[in-house]
Amino acid sequence: MKCVLLIVFVSIALCMAAPADNVQIVKLESQVLPDGYSYAYETSDGSKQEQQATLKKLGPEEEALQVTGSYSYVGDDGQTYTVTYTANENGFQPQGEHIPHV
Repeated sequence: MKCVLLIVFVSIALCMAAPADNVQIVKLESQVLPDGYSYAYETSDGSKQEQQATLKKLGPEEEALQVTGSYSYVGDDGQTYTVTYTANENGFQPQGEHIPHV
């Protein structure tokens, strides 16, 4: 669990530290609990991300994180792209109108 939380916070830090033309953080929320976490942020350029995770019992001595979330950004074409996702014992499962369906 500590490793996952570290990855989440490093991801947020990298996004916030990335060079951009006067992009400001307009919203930042986070909560760390013994059995999960959540965070959300939004920047002045229209980018957003939110994620929630809970600890799921897979067996008597096996646990895994059940993660759900979404992110959106404005592309070079001016269109807003949104991806929603689930990540769990079955892998990363993204969905979005611009993502090809297989």
